[in-house]
Amino acid sequence: MASRFIMHSEVPVTEFDWGSAGMRCSKDNTGCQTFVVLDVVLAPGACHDFHKHPDQDEMIIVKQGSITQHIEGESCTLNAGDSVYLDKDVVHGSFNDGSEDAHLQVVLAPAMGEGGYELVDVSGDEPWASMRA
Repeated sequence: MASRFIMHSEVPVTEFDWGSAGMRCSKDNTGCQTFVVLDVVLAPGACHDFHKHPDQDEMIIVKQGSITQHIEGESCTLNAGDSVYLDKDVVHGSFNDGSEDAHLQVVLAPAMGEGGYELVDVSGDEPWASMRA
């Protein structure tokens, strides 16, 4: 594929129990081999529970709303305009403790696997399973 404009209406969106993720830039829709960009919406009270990306660095930018972001044992409230950088293989989780949708832009690099990113869910493992209990 070649360089091109990507309109919001062209972004394929997948619904999850925690919200949605739109694949703005991936191997499938742009041919990009080096990074992936997602538009993520976390519903109020929902989360993208504790997980890690073994071979990918990640940047999460809060575009609207707020989240409680965990990095290993630390946490911080991120509001619109704030961001977090995550090294590969670092356990993290994003929690929408607010009353409105949280809109995030997420960049992962390098592009990996079939969908562009790989994820290892650790939310059932300790200490993560009881961290927000």
